[in-house]
Amino acid sequence: MDPLRFVEVGPRDGLQNERAVVPAERKAAFVDALSKSGLREIEAGAFVSPEAVPQMADSDEVFARLNRQPGVLYSALVPNMRGLERALAAKAGKIAVFTAASETFNRKNIRASIAESIERFRPVIRETKAAGLPLRAYVSTAFFCPYEGRISPAQVLPVVESLLGLGIDEISIGDTIGRASPQDVRALLRALGATVEPEKIFLHFHDTYGMAIANALTAWREFAITGFDASSGGLGGCPYAPGASGNVAMEDLVYAFAAEGGETGIDLNRLTEAAKSLEPVLKRPLASRLSKVNLDGGNND
Repeated sequence: MDPLRFVEVGPRDGLQNERAVVPAERKAAFVDALSKSGLREIEAGAFVSPEAVPQMADSDEVFARLNRQPGVLYSALVPNMRGLERALAAKAGKIAVFTAASETFNRKNIRASIAESIERFRPVIRETKAAGLPLRAYVSTAFFCPYEGRISPAQVLPVVESLLGLGIDEISIGDTIGRASPQDVRALLRALGATVEPEKIFLHFHDTYGMAIANALTAWREFAITGFDASSGGLGGCPYAPGASGNVAMEDLVYAFAAEGGETGIDLNRLTEAAKSLEPVLKRPLASRLSKVNLDGGNND
């Protein structure tokens, strides 16, 4: 089976919902530590309105402080052309845009319909392609929405097809409130599989109901999906998704895949230590399971 592909979203999606302000130097140090763990892609920040997401206000400085490692891709989320200009100036190596499969969620998140959000992408896509950079799109609430409830595969498929038709290179399918089960994953991937190549799909699971690892393993074993987003330490949540817990922890996900024979290329000790380095500034323990155990055997307690 092909090697697994992980996108570390902790420095952006993980930290954006944290109440404690994390200084730029600590964010950059976090990214630098992650980059030495074997991860090949790290979403290092977001060039968004500081009023909307205060934690990401210093992404320019974070990118400037990075000790970039050869072979590691440092990506950034942008909402519009102004964000793209900042990302290009910061030398982001990949650009991400975002929409949703739920109209209600999209309007509450970015005050636009799905169609309007995709229309906004057009100049961003054009200029990103002109710069020779790869482009991903997030599709949030692809399984359940905090406002609309269950989202059917029939709602997700046209959004994904529209994005790919515009030239998006890969789609990150989000279980934003962490409510999906393996049967939901199967239903959506069957629908997408008719027209979307598996290598263009990444899955982005939150772990609210403790199902994220089961969902990821189902997608890998049964549908040959090898792309997964995760956040070291289980950091994250969504300010527009009431009740959503953090992303699935990268170290827990990597451990599960390795235990099942997957090729990860990641040093779990370095990965876990990178996440634990944030505990003093966050002033709370991490949510991940591996942060609580001694990887050489035994419990840290």
